[in-house]
Amino acid sequence: MTKVEKWMTRNPITIEKDATVIEAIHLMKEKQIRRLPVMDRGKIVGIVTEKMILDFQPSKATSLDTWELHYLLSKTPVTAAMNPNPYKIAPDTPLTDVAKLLHDRKLNGILVVNERDELVGILTTTNLLEALIEICRMTPEACAL
Repeated sequence: MTKVEKWMTRNPITIEKDATVIEAIHLMKEKQIRRLPVMDRGKIVGIVTEKMILDFQPSKATSLDTWELHYLLSKTPVTAAMNPNPYKIAPDTPLTDVAKLLHDRKLNGILVVNERDELVGILTTTNLLEALIEICRMTPEACAL
């Protein structure tokens, strides 16, 4: 019950490395997610998050109009905005270890890979909160102050 594999989101939505930033934005909005593993024919090459894309876009003080900005983002590869070295964990990693990693590194999610470095899931802070709620419901004495 306290391992990543029980709480992770399996088969996360991904995006291919040749996709554009605007495609990533649309996919995240459509699926209501905040991070996308970036793939190259089944291999992980990075991760792009909503925050990375927001940081990547020009500031609101830019003289670009909406259409110009949209055009630029439709020509910019997602690889330009992604982190090419995402943190990865194994499915059998204890939740406490992952919680500490997310806290210490100020991460909001982490990729879950098998022994062949294949993406099998993603664990987010929301997943960790779901685990905490369930664990506290099942063993209230473990969560009592």
